[in-house]
Amino acid sequence: ANATVYELDNLQNGREVEKALQRLGLNPSVPAVFIGQKFIGGAKEIISMQVQGRLTLMLKEAGAIWV
Repeated sequence: ANATVYELDNLQNGREVEKALQRLGLNPSVPAVFIGQKFIGGAKEIISMQVQGRLTLMLKEAGAIWV
């Protein structure tokens, strides 16, 4: 999948973005994973989805992979 990575340290409004991610329940606030336009969560959620066999389907549905 092609990923886009935003480094909060390099964004002019990085502090505000980090606070918004914390309000979404991420602690720590990074990584924050979105697939398509949908907020998924952090690394723990992605690993859980992979173990459950749900990650590939979600990536396919978002058009991120086409295998």
